[in-house]
Amino acid sequence: MNYLHQFVFGIYPYIALAIFLLGSLIRFDREQYTWKSESSQTLHTGALRLGSPLFHVGVLGLFFGHAAGLLTPVAVWDALGVEHGTKQLIAMTAGGIMGSCAMIGLLLLLARRFSNDRVRAVTTFKDKIVLLWILVTLTLGLISIGASASHMDGHMMVLLMTWAQHVVTFRGDAAGFIETAPLIFKLHLFMGMSLFVIFPFTRLVHVWSGFGAVGYLGRAFQLVRTR
Repeated sequence: MNYLHQFVFGIYPYIALAIFLLGSLIRFDREQYTWKSESSQTLHTGALRLGSPLFHVGVLGLFFGHAAGLLTPVAVWDALGVEHGTKQLIAMTAGGIMGSCAMIGLLLLLARRFSNDRVRAVTTFKDKIVLLWILVTLTLGLISIGASASHMDGHMMVLLMTWAQHVVTFRGDAAGFIETAPLIFKLHLFMGMSLFVIFPFTRLVHVWSGFGAVGYLGRAFQLVRTR
């Protein structure tokens, strides 16, 4: 195993996680006025009504799907009687659906953002980096589905799950499990981990506020009276 592979898949995940958590905390503490999604809806609606829900539903589905699929112990799937090949097929199907939703939504949002003069004028360099980074990450993920279809025995899926679980449990041998993984998987993992690195420095921080907004579901109705 070479040093670059060991660094990217054995050490870099912890660097990315540290920047993600500490960076978010520092930004919330020092720059709360920048903690927002910076919506451009008032400038131009365009494809926002369709693109935004598709993108957000797809991305959230991918995030929670990846978390559940990679971090659920293999023993749990075995106990449920789910074969590794079946688990891989489920992951490919769900990932394909959610990934396609996110990709369609993102392309609509990109077309809106770069085709309208007013929206393009308020688009920062950081916005462009985030959008293009997500685009490449989604593209690699969808391509990896095709690579997965060439070996449906579930072996690579198990190796990816083992890698993720060894990372989150701070075991130092994680990188070795995916040393022989196809390059497309490694690129997708790297791009995905790097999203956590750029997260605190962009408008993506508003995702944290989205989790906090769940409390509004149980909040009492506001009573508004006319004069």
